[in-house]
Amino acid sequence: MKKPLPLTRLSTRGWLLIVALGAAVERLLLYLTYRPMLYKDTDAYRRLAGQVLAGWANYDGSRMPGYPVFLAGLGTDETVYAVQLALGLLITLLFFYIGWRLTGKGWAGALFSAAYTLNPQQVLVEADLLTETLTVFFLAVSLAALTALLCRPGPRPLWQTLALAVLAGAAAGLAALTRTLFVFLPVLVGFFLVVGWPQARRGVRWAAALTTALVGLALIGVYVNFIHQRFDIWGLSTMNGYHMMNHAGQFFEYVPDEYAGLRETYIRYRDAQQAETGSGANAIWDAIPEMQQVSGLGFTDLSRQLGQICTRLILEHPGLYLRSVSRGWVGFWKAPVHWRTLTGGLAGAQAAAITALRGVLMLANLIFLLGTLGLIFPRLRHRLQLNTPLYLMGASVWAASIMQAMLEFGDNPRYSVPVQTLVLLLVGWGVKKIAGLRFKG
Repeated sequence: MKKPLPLTRLSTRGWLLIVALGAAVERLLLYLTYRPMLYKDTDAYRRLAGQVLAGWANYDGSRMPGYPVFLAGLGTDETVYAVQLALGLLITLLFFYIGWRLTGKGWAGALFSAAYTLNPQQVLVEADLLTETLTVFFLAVSLAALTALLCRPGPRPLWQTLALAVLAGAAAGLAALTRTLFVFLPVLVGFFLVVGWPQARRGVRWAAALTTALVGLALIGVYVNFIHQRFDIWGLSTMNGYHMMNHAGQFFEYVPDEYAGLRETYIRYRDAQQAETGSGANAIWDAIPEMQQVSGLGFTDLSRQLGQICTRLILEHPGLYLRSVSRGWVGFWKAPVHWRTLTGGLAGAQAAAITALRGVLMLANLIFLLGTLGLIFPRLRHRLQLNTPLYLMGASVWAASIMQAMLEFGDNPRYSVPVQTLVLLLVGWGVKKIAGLRFKG
């Protein structure tokens, strides 16, 4: 029999207080010592935020509206930075709730929150004026609402069940409206409510599942309808054609002669970038102005035309497309860390620390992949004792990895940031269960 590992016998409130104070102090220090990071994408989101403020009739639909609306409501970069740090604190508390609700232990809540708030990859990205922190917040809200539904010891009034289902669905839909690759989330959460809630009556289970899925899909549908009405495009972005070029552009030589001008122009830019950087990914953004001149099409019309060309190429050459998708999928697991480089004597130590962190995260990703594949074995499933919220976390990671690879080939590692905490939680859970670790307190 394994001897329990001692933990300080704190109440759940005690653990919560430690987590909340620690996370708050951590972010206060970060705010005082570390400046927000701006990227090329930041400029695009700021431009769209200006369009939101000017009225939706001006919105060009080039990106999902979640983050532009967020920026439009907050104003200055400093305000956005402070609010994203506050969201980071809330995310920490949400993961505490999930861990506590799953196990009934305050220390488990602390460990769940530590997987987020003690991971520099996650905390430093709160300083980036990018979509990651807002996406993680909506993802954590949806997971927490699902956990509240599934892990309550006894029945609750139907209105409370439906209220939590609305919250789970709305948060899932808002995650999709912030990052396109989470468009699957409302349906996935609804699915796990149906199949993973056996203690609930069938009618309650289906009511909660349909409410979750329909609320999330309704939010997405409103935006899809806006894109269709405004630009005559069925999709989530007016730039779908440009995004598809990162896959189809790799075999753009097969474009028929009727589009020879577009074909030759793009290939010239792609090959020039390939020679300079070793990769032709995202060459489309430099090629757009000349491709507009060659075709005589405006920005949105060119995107629509390229979308049609790319769809045809993918259907005619599925093997080449799947090869590109597989490369994007592998890139997803490379565990990026966004950080501001220090100068002077600390630069080397900082680089070494970031390299070590990435090594740990990539090892966790490898263990996650092997472990989830190993779930085909009943003995491993029995040993791990996974419950429905944990299965949903694993399914969300897998779905995100596949969705982003199918949609994009370029900055694929960045797309893993919103789900990295889920990977660490599942790996930590698996190590504890397999090693048979037990804790006091």
